[in-house]
Amino acid sequence: MKTLGYYNGKYGELEDMSIPMNDRVCWFGDGVYDAGPCRNYRIFALDEHIDRFFNSAGLLKIKMPVTKDELKKLLQEMVLKMDTGDLFVYYQVTRGTGPRAHIFTEGPSNLWISLTPAKLSDGTKPLKLITTEDTRFFHCNIKTLNLIPSVMAAQKAEEAGCDEAVFYRPGGRVTECAHSNVHIIQDGMLRTAPTDNLILPGIARAHLIRMCKKLGYTVNETPFTLEELFDAEEVIVTSSSKLCMHADMIDGRPVGGKQPEMMETIRKALLDEFYDATAE
Repeated sequence: MKTLGYYNGKYGELEDMSIPMNDRVCWFGDGVYDAGPCRNYRIFALDEHIDRFFNSAGLLKIKMPVTKDELKKLLQEMVLKMDTGDLFVYYQVTRGTGPRAHIFTEGPSNLWISLTPAKLSDGTKPLKLITTEDTRFFHCNIKTLNLIPSVMAAQKAEEAGCDEAVFYRPGGRVTECAHSNVHIIQDGMLRTAPTDNLILPGIARAHLIRMCKKLGYTVNETPFTLEELFDAEEVIVTSSSKLCMHADMIDGRPVGGKQPEMMETIRKALLDEFYDATAE
């Protein structure tokens, strides 16, 4: 199949799938999601993504309709139905289906899955970024479906001819990007925001931290500011669909480019890890 969708046991091409209007996602965005890359029919870092998915659901008191092992088995079975093994694997759970009411709906939750062809970037092409004040709510650590602030920020970046938007809070603290985590290299050290309630604990972020430590680089998980972002030796953007990218422009100002050997060592090591984990 070219694409594949799943909704509570029903399968089909994505364009042929439909959902009930009373699914709570339609009224409230009441659900959580996770996603990641697949190569050669092997889903990368699946255990980590599933753990975060179940954690997000638990934080919103959503009862999962499957176990972790059942979901992993289902995802692997669906991947094998595809024409290509290079995919973006997306899954979400919504609280349930029922008449619109703010109080929780009784009954089972709804499981959605979508598979679409996608190839992971090798990270060699630099990104252009913009900054925008972070006006999102204070549960950024939950991978909720309520993504309107991120959608608006991503559109702002698109209209500025940029690839991503970097969020900052009043006072200048940098948090993350519209759909990525952002980090800096400063004095040969990786700086990345702590995993408090203001950022999503990215899986690619965790791999970046582990790899930097493995390579012998110091890692500092403390907040950094816009000023430090612009003065950084390198600016790194990570996500499950773009494991390790570097930025060369923010708000029209050149940034980074001062630690190219360190940047290339990290990028190559993370890409090799992905290739090894998804080898045939």
